[in-house]
Amino acid sequence: MNTDSVTVEQAAPVSNETERGRIIVVEDDRDFRDSVVETLTLYGYEVTGAKSALDFYQKVAQKPYALVILDLGLPDQNGVVLAEFIRQNTNMRIIILTARSSLESRVSAYKAGADTYLLKPVNTDELIASVESNLGRLSTKGEEKQARGMNPLETLSPGWQLLVATATVIAPTGDKLSLSSKEVDLLAHLASNPNFVSRQELTEALGYDDVTSGSKALDVVVHRLRQKGAEHGIKLPVRTVRGKGFRLSEPLSIK
Repeated sequence: MNTDSVTVEQAAPVSNETERGRIIVVEDDRDFRDSVVETLTLYGYEVTGAKSALDFYQKVAQKPYALVILDLGLPDQNGVVLAEFIRQNTNMRIIILTARSSLESRVSAYKAGADTYLLKPVNTDELIASVESNLGRLSTKGEEKQARGMNPLETLSPGWQLLVATATVIAPTGDKLSLSSKEVDLLAHLASNPNFVSRQELTEALGYDDVTSGSKALDVVVHRLRQKGAEHGIKLPVRTVRGKGFRLSEPLSIK
């Protein structure tokens, strides 16, 4: 197919908080694509994979996305051309994730509209930090309040709250999420340390005796908690500290 001939109707603009956390990964390597999708899903994002430029066009025509993670070496269209289309026709942030390390490739990508340029293989922490940074720039709440003549300081939320007695976590938006006893213990221990809590400490805190099976059980608790949050449109501030344990990315008060 002609790599410059693919067209699609302009994607709908990102319009609400759910869509602000929606990501599409455009990558022809199925294993790598699935790995990135799985990683981002574990961090609470709604993620879709696309195997080609055409697949991307079809999916963005169905619903809007806030961020695209884009490989440059696609089978049906040059990734730089696709990046140009995205920049000109959507409000999506663009992260290039590619094996091409040359200065020429970087410059071409940035000229096409890329916001971030990452190299394969990418470190998970760097990928998540890039995603958080780019999605954070989409927030227009402060601007909207000022446009309405409101003082943003008048509507400050109390932040994240963990209500132990009722096994509930409350997001800064006021949204509530019911927790299991293990999830309460997990969040309580993370809230007690501003840096991170080691896997071993969390395993013991959750009542798992065997280190090996307990570590796996810990991962299941974290995964289910993030998945539960995603299902309710709540992105929990639980982050992985690679090779060490877990931490909170935002303060959590215990009540």
